[in-house]
Amino acid sequence: MNRFIAVVLLLICIKSFAQDVDAARKTIDTLTSEYFWGRGYTNNGLKKAAEYLAAEFKHYGLKPLTGKNYCQEFQFPVNTFPGKMDVSVNGIELIPGRDFIITPDSRGTKAKGKLTEQDSTHFMNAESRVIVSLENKLTWSVADKAQDYTNIQVLKSVFKEKPSSFQINIENKEVAAFNAGNVCGLVKGTRKPDSLIVITAHYDHLGGMGKETFFPGANDNASGITLLLNLAKHYLENPPPYSIVFICFAGEEAGLIGSKYFSEHPLINLSSIRFLINIDLAGTGDEGITVVNASVFPKEFAILKEINTANHYLTQVKSRGKAANSDHYWFTEKGVPSFFIYTLGGIKAYHDVFDVAETLPLTEYSDLFNLITTFNSRLMKP
Repeated sequence: MNRFIAVVLLLICIKSFAQDVDAARKTIDTLTSEYFWGRGYTNNGLKKAAEYLAAEFKHYGLKPLTGKNYCQEFQFPVNTFPGKMDVSVNGIELIPGRDFIITPDSRGTKAKGKLTEQDSTHFMNAESRVIVSLENKLTWSVADKAQDYTNIQVLKSVFKEKPSSFQINIENKEVAAFNAGNVCGLVKGTRKPDSLIVITAHYDHLGGMGKETFFPGANDNASGITLLLNLAKHYLENPPPYSIVFICFAGEEAGLIGSKYFSEHPLINLSSIRFLINIDLAGTGDEGITVVNASVFPKEFAILKEINTANHYLTQVKSRGKAANSDHYWFTEKGVPSFFIYTLGGIKAYHDVFDVAETLPLTEYSDLFNLITTFNSRLMKP
């Protein structure tokens, strides 16, 4: 009888895990859909994503950090590409995102002409200030303004011959004060509500390049936001002794802008934070995780590793030192103990059009969830 019960319980756990991953996939599918247009700076992508997350927080029952508004608004400059994105090189019409990208600091221009070889990978038309560079991989980002040139990065594999001529029609728009906002919510603690655990993840990505191409950002960072939402549900269903704060940052891809703004205009008492965990790139995990700030906070890192070893969650928990590579950084600078956790292995898509929901494995999604909740429980013990 006992063995039968154990098998039943195991099957229930397996079914529950499947449901959790299925729910996560649905959320990632939603966040990476065309409607949100890469959660960026054209087609209202970022605004739509913020509204979606605020609605989810309200639906779950999270409390706003101030008043009735979940959104902490701010502005920053950004160079965008909302319009034409027509590029031909050597008479070959190129596909945005797949064959080429425009560097984010490029200006828009309409031009054609010959290209002069500068070196083995760079070709230029000085008159129109157009540069064509050959790349092994196309990796896009965000810039705050346009420079006085147009740089077209093309995959080397597109051409059998060196680039010698071009024809382009590209439109950019500089926005001096782009409206953005952090989405923030709270699960109030039962025993020490003034002591805080903070879970963060950025919801923005790169947005779109032209009218036909957007960057879905499944691993970066629909995966982290999805994990944050699942953690919020967990703590609402299992009220913790400390208050748990959830912050979805905007402007990470543009230079950690949202987290910097929050750290300088905090809606909570930063000195009350027991620990902050920032989650990014949470969709893989075949090769474990890396923990940034592990060497800065060795006591907490030892606890994390001990939990992982005892429960056989992840193949490895790698230590990394201080780094300004995600939204934990500004909190660390303010004296807040913080980790930045990201998964390793699996897909190689990063800052490109191939970071899509369909190929995101979510290999260690459940184990990472369990590692974080168990770690938080240890930190909240009397």
